[in-house]
Amino acid sequence: MSATGNAPIVVAVDGSETAAAAALWAAGEAARRHAALVVFTAYGYEDPAFGGLLYPPPAWLADLAAEAAELLRRTRTVLEAAVPGLEVATEASDRGPIPALLAVSERARLLVTGEPVGAIAGLFSGSPDVDLAAEGHCPVVVVRGNESVDGPVVVGVDGSPLSEAAIAWAFEEASLRNAPLVALHAWHDGDAAGLSGDGDAPAESGHRLLAQRLAGWREKYPDVPVERRVEHDKPRHRLLAASHGAQLVVVGSRGRGGFGGLVLGSTSQALLHHAACPVLVVRRERDS
Repeated sequence: MSATGNAPIVVAVDGSETAAAAALWAAGEAARRHAALVVFTAYGYEDPAFGGLLYPPPAWLADLAAEAAELLRRTRTVLEAAVPGLEVATEASDRGPIPALLAVSERARLLVTGEPVGAIAGLFSGSPDVDLAAEGHCPVVVVRGNESVDGPVVVGVDGSPLSEAAIAWAFEEASLRNAPLVALHAWHDGDAAGLSGDGDAPAESGHRLLAQRLAGWREKYPDVPVERRVEHDKPRHRLLAASHGAQLVVVGSRGRGGFGGLVLGSTSQALLHHAACPVLVVRRERDS
């Protein structure tokens, strides 16, 4: 069950610069939402070749636990100084990063990680059993690129249920940030809609889809300016282009048509590894 209500924002840290940037992003997000922040680290090992976790010898485990505690202490000090008044808790796990993060996602509002490089890249490898964004119990944010403080929130729309969930998150994020929203629908000649023989039909269908999907949310968030874009191109190209100068890109993890297979396919890999701003991936429909 997805976390709701006053569930915390959880950020994974490992001592890297990318994780430190993710922690600062998560602190800002928690402050905007008036939510608690949990700084989380996992110091166990996992090796698929040996069927799962490999716990180090007890002496190593004690040293790793001490290092994790010091990392959490330093990170908490930095975040409390950066965002005065923020409620920051810390937590460490002796499990490997994949099972530990999947477990903590069950009680998180959002799970935030740094750019997928080094060891954490395995969390976004595209394999269903290790893909954090596909298997997590809450939306996952990958903090990468350079967030534009004056830029829009961008959401990919394809009409699927998960696309609806992405729209809900995108409107909320735009409202919290006092930012405009760009709703993007992209289609290309490989889509079923592009096989009708009528060159204008896919574009017309895209505009109609956006108008229908956004109508109720525009009423709920009248403070959010919305720009609708329908473009003839592969979705990953348009989303990557739109990420330049954006605050955040929001997508559903699985969908239909142009945004199908976002987590396990090429579009998600492109966004997670090459987007110019943070990416929020919504795996399932959010609870009301």
